[in-house]
Parts: sequence; C-alpha cells; structure tokens
Amino acid sequence: MRSCRRLFLRCLRLGHRRKCRFLSRFLDHLRYARLCVVSLAYNSFTNSDVIIDSLFEPIYWLVDHLTRWFGIVFVALVILLTSSIVLIVYICVLPLIMQTYSTGWICWHVGYGHWNLIMIVFHYYKAITTSPGYPPQNNLDIPSVSVCRKCISPKPARTHHCSICTKCILKMDHHCPWLNNCVGHYNHRYFFSFCLFMTMGCIYCSISSRVMFREAYTAIEKMKHQEKEMLRLAVNETYNDTPPPSFTFQERAFHKCIIYLWVLCSSVAVALGALTLWHAMLITRGETSIERHINKKERKRLQASGKAFHNPYSYGRCQNWRIFFGVEIDQHWITRVVLPSSHPPDGDGLTWSAPSWIQTPQKSVLSI
Repeated sequence: MRSCRRLFLRCLRLGHRRKCRFLSRFLDHLRYARLCVVSLAYNSFTNSDVIIDSLFEPIYWLVDHLTRWFGIVFVALVILLTSSIVLIVYICVLPLIMQTYSTGWICWHVGYGHWNLIMIVFHYYKAITTSPGYPPQNNLDIPSVSVCRKCISPKPARTHHCSICTKCILKMDHHCPWLNNCVGHYNHRYFFSFCLFMTMGCIYCSISSRVMFREAYTAIEKMKHQEKEMLRLAVNETYNDTPPPSFTFQERAFHKCIIYLWVLCSSVAVALGALTLWHAMLITRGETSIERHINKKERKRLQASGKAFHNPYSYGRCQNWRIFFGVEIDQHWITRVVLPSSHPPDGDGLTWSAPSWIQTPQKSVLSI
C-alpha cells in the first residue's frame, strides 16, 4: 500500500516538473522572439513624435495621393466656375450695362472687365504650367545646406521636399491643389498675381451686380409666393380660374443666374481675399509659408537666449516687393505688374543674394 502511494506521488511530481519545464521553455522562446523584434526595430533616436508620425504615415500617404489625383478635378472646377461667371456676365450683365449706362461707364466696365479677365487667365495658365523649380540631380557642386532625407540629394537653402510631387522644390511655399502644382521659385509670382486679380475680379462683379442681385432676390421671393398661392388654389379646385405665372422661363433663369453670380463672387472674394492678404504679408517680410513657421520658432529660440533674429532673405518692405515682381526700373511696374509678363524671377533659386539693382546693402544676419 505504501509503495503504491509513493509511486503515485512520484508520478505527480514528474508531471508537474514536465509542465513547469514546458512553460519555462515557452516563456524563454517568447522573450527571445520579443528581443529579436526589438533589436531589429531599435533606434536610439526613437521618441514619441517618431512613433506618432509612424502611426499616421498611412493617413499621410492617403492624403498625399488623394491630393495628387484630385488636383486635376480642382483645376477643372476652377475653369468651370470661372467660365460660368464669364458666360453669365456676357449674357446677362453686359447687355444690361450697354442699355442703361452712360458711354463713360460703358467704356470703364468693358475696359476694366476685359483687362481683369486677361490677367486672371494669363496668370492661372502660367501658374499651372510653369515648373516651380527643382534642384539639379547628380550635381554635387551645388551649394546646399543639408541633405534631403527622402531624395537623398543635396538640398539648397529655402528648398523643401514636397510629399505630393515627391520632389524637392526650390523656394517652396506650399502645394496648391487648385493649381495641381507646387508653388515655388519660378511660379510664385504667377500664383500670387492670380490670387490678386481673381480677388479683384470677384469684388468688381459683386459690387457691379449688387443692385441686380437685390432685384433678382426680390423676384425669386415673389415667384415662391406665387407658387404657394397657385398650389393653395389648386387644392381648392380653382386652378383653372387662376391667372398664368407672371414670370417666364427666361426671366426665372436670368434671376437665378444673377443670384448665383453674386453669391459665388462674394464668397470667393472673402476666402481668396484673406489668402491674398496672408501671402502679401509674407512677401512684405521676405518669407514663404514654410519659412514663416521656421522663423517663428527660431525667433523664440533666440529671444530665450537674449539674441535678435533677422531674416537673411529680407531686404526691406519695398525692396521685397520689387524683388518678388522683378521690378528693376520704375517702368517695370507697368510692363511687369499691370500688364501680363513672362519674365523669370531674380536668381536661380540655388543661391540667395541681393540683386544688382538693389541699392540697400544687406546687414550681417543669422541664417537658419
């Protein structure tokens, strides 16, 4: 009896030992696998920001690709909306101006309207077809301040990588989906001029059609009231006794087109006007949209240490505007700003120094 009991206890101990050994080996293999994974993914520079960027990388990829493909749709939408406004002006507004306005006002509207339209079409076409500028490939002699981590190539000053175009852009400001193109060194002037003249055109249309808009809005409200009254009479079976509607199809279409023109132009004038003012402020300071954020951080960092920050690419407010528009002499304000001009910007976008026609010498500055 005792021998049977001893044999039973020995079997229990043996089974327990085998179970513990199996669990221990399994945990050892699990720790080893975890160590292998950690060793393969280990990076001494890894922090919370890197982990968050890695987690959001699929979202960034999706946004970049959607922006790239929808850029064509946005360009088509700009052309479609602009064409619709021009068509309404020619069919509805301009005949009314020719019939009711004096000769002087007719000349003003025809002259200014067509000049503004030419400037909009010219600068939009140049903005979407002109390359923003790229650093030369396979050229190690270009002056550079760093190496692009995505292109693995030298990156000159003011150059940034566009994840949508998958290229480095000279003096990159931003990627504009409404142009389906980056705004850089060679097409920055075209982009700003398009925004400026489009805003001016929308303000002009809104002001010129404000009286027509009020009349059209009143007429549309009268139409709605008549339709409700006709529906009430139809319910009372007196539809045959009611007079026909006082507005024809052409009149309804005319009033709705005027309302569409005024609402669209006013909305674009407010939104695009704010964007134009923002870029005008950046041009005055000699900055791009990206440099605005970089310089803001650098200014705070230097202020903390008791130093002052100076933008190395700013030559004064008036001089910054002259450099941006390429105004070397006073006549260029007419030939290069007021009239369409395809002149290239100053410099090659690789090096940045004061143009020869700028008299103000640049002060010693801290560059970033």
